[in-house]
Amino acid sequence: MSDFHNLIEREIPRLRRYARALTRNGDRADDLVQETLLRAIAKSHLWQTGTDIRAWLFTIMHNQYVNMVRRAIREESTIDIEQMSSSLVATTDPTASRQLRELERALACLPGEQREVILLVGLEGMSYETAAQVLSVPVGTVRSRLSRGRDALRRLMDIPERGTNATAQASRALAA
Repeated sequence: MSDFHNLIEREIPRLRRYARALTRNGDRADDLVQETLLRAIAKSHLWQTGTDIRAWLFTIMHNQYVNMVRRAIREESTIDIEQMSSSLVATTDPTASRQLRELERALACLPGEQREVILLVGLEGMSYETAAQVLSVPVGTVRSRLSRGRDALRRLMDIPERGTNATAQASRALAA
């Protein structure tokens, strides 16, 4: 097996995780990963040795996902939200399971561009620069989408903003 194929094979778990988070459906995620891998192998001559194969693959996946969404809109297919949401496997801690379901619901409520940035930076651990490259947007756009997305997640999950507790506690201490 060539070095190129080995590099791709190492990225499959990350591709599956991102695809599952994007589509919120196991079967669609598998289809998206398969389409991404087929396209990457077919376009292997375009990949430059020494560049970040992960970013290249995620760019292909992002473009495949956008095409899939556009195709679904063109076909005017309706999507059953219950069918689309897949439950996350949780630990035996019921609190963690509930929190994961709340996070999944909150992520589903975000606009697509905010969700994509949160998944790339937060879940996949990509740098802002790499996420910007994957999404074909400026780094500043990644930063603002991430900030707005995080704020929206906090609101949706009823999590106080950073500094709010400290400010409230300081105000109460001064009033006492």
